[in-house]
Amino acid sequence: MQDLERLAIRPLTREAFAPFGIVIEADPASMRLINGGTTERYHALAEAEAVGEDARVIVNIFRGSPRAFPYRVDMMERHPFGSQSFSPIDDRPWLVVVSEDEGGRPGRPQVFRAGGRQGVNYRRNVWHHPLIAVGAPSDFLVVDRLGGGVNLEEHFFEKPFVIDGP
Repeated sequence: MQDLERLAIRPLTREAFAPFGIVIEADPASMRLINGGTTERYHALAEAEAVGEDARVIVNIFRGSPRAFPYRVDMMERHPFGSQSFSPIDDRPWLVVVSEDEGGRPGRPQVFRAGGRQGVNYRRNVWHHPLIAVGAPSDFLVVDRLGGGVNLEEHFFEKPFVIDGP
């Protein structure tokens, strides 16, 4: 893996992730007290996208197996008809890999280290790598689209990129 291009890992922030979607985390500016003041509601942190006549938004749990590092990023995927959000349940850090579109294919990937209390909502058609759990099996609440049409496009790189470690 010595001749492969290395990908640096950056902290996941709202500003850095904005071209790809929304960071989902408790935002004090959106907090409202409900249930007689016993519950804090962090309101409207992201919006799900579902395009198509028969499309609907669904909620899932994904259990990701931890990846071994150094890790080869050899493919990216995107969903043309809906957004997809991942929010960790287990409070473990994880990696988010995204890239900008370059003429219908992903550009150079960017890697973000998400804290165990940070989720992301990938916008519709954003290139991203499948779930990358770190250190232990991890559960995620996933909100995405169910409906007709092929809502998955994959691209395999001729030369993989490498993440040395979280």
